[in-house]
Amino acid sequence: MFESKKCTLNVQSEIGSLEAVLIHYPGAEVENMTPRNAQRALYSDILNLSIARKEYDQLTGVLQQTTRVYEVSDLLTKLLQREELKENLIRNICEKEQVHGYIDYLMDLPANVLSKILIEGLPIQINTLTDYLREEYYALKPLYNFYFTRDSSAIIGNNALVCKMANDVRMRESMIMDAIYKSNLFFNGNILNTYDLSQNSPVVKIEGGDLLVLRDDILLVGNGTRTTTQGIDLLVQEFCRSSRGKKHVIVQQLPESPESFIHLDMVFTLLDTDKAMVYKPLIMGSSPYQTVHMQIENGKVTRISSANGILTLLRKLGLDLEPVVCGGKADDWDQEREQWHSGANFLAIAPGKVLSYARNIHTLEELNKNGFEVVTSYDIINKKYDIKSADKCVITIEGSELPRGGGGPRCMTMPLRRASVAW
Repeated sequence: MFESKKCTLNVQSEIGSLEAVLIHYPGAEVENMTPRNAQRALYSDILNLSIARKEYDQLTGVLQQTTRVYEVSDLLTKLLQREELKENLIRNICEKEQVHGYIDYLMDLPANVLSKILIEGLPIQINTLTDYLREEYYALKPLYNFYFTRDSSAIIGNNALVCKMANDVRMRESMIMDAIYKSNLFFNGNILNTYDLSQNSPVVKIEGGDLLVLRDDILLVGNGTRTTTQGIDLLVQEFCRSSRGKKHVIVQQLPESPESFIHLDMVFTLLDTDKAMVYKPLIMGSSPYQTVHMQIENGKVTRISSANGILTLLRKLGLDLEPVVCGGKADDWDQEREQWHSGANFLAIAPGKVLSYARNIHTLEELNKNGFEVVTSYDIINKKYDIKSADKCVITIEGSELPRGGGGPRCMTMPLRRASVAW
């Protein structure tokens, strides 16, 4: 699925032609859930795996036509074939999740079996009365959310940021990604682990869905339930460390509810050099949620000030973006309904060429009015549509099951490398 030559990490924008991307194909971990533990798993509902996979096949089919695709399970299995790397990861996981008694058992497993267990979960071995009476089925809980590869790490420039997840149920995702980056088997780049940098501080939280690299000098960050101000301060500190010249960090506060506002990329994503998809009530309307501008010069924060919204501030910084309204301009109800189903969550595979769910028809109509041709993933996969020669287009994938996990195409993909953009 990927070439043996190592990939040099480099992401300087949200829209540069996608040259390498990381995904995780949803597996049995998604089905290892009941309505009782769905809330703990951070889902709004349980998924039908067979349908979710058919929808996900459309996403991967498009990506495989357009870019180099890396799969988490493949990388993890190859890593676990190295005895020293295997032991380091197993000991780290068992220590953090307090299941020390399973180390020897896990170490004896072959790499392909162990890889599945680390993602799909490990049932408790009932050897004691305490274990028998516990209201818990798993020693290692399934990684229900791992198909949202965007969250556990992010590439900013040449840096791989291993994110400190807001919920412990997702911590192993970050541990696996840290091991993959540090293995030196697949990627070249600098690694920043926010668990280590923060000394595992409970107030530091940061997730990739809140991080948008708009330009090589502009980072847009959401501050809400998944990314704290302390997490952003830590990111800015590291951003400053490698900064020369002028840089800008724009922070957008987010509501704590509804749960569809979980990350910034659920209300704002880039489509092209001059267009952004926005959830109008939050991004363009008057609201109590601040936009804060942090200016950095030669490695130091020189000024922090309030701004009159993301779009106004970006215009002042030379990034003039025309908003395309999620749900269309006509009806507030359509806007709210389609935002709930990830209608603002777009992945750009090149400037003006983006991926979206087919179900958000009013959003697609609005895109069409703005010059985007609507094409299906099947047309791309079956080579009925030449995406390379196309101008602006939005490629649709079906989305009846995948959105139940709480995310869209951007959430399900983690760009590793993008081409530069002629702004």
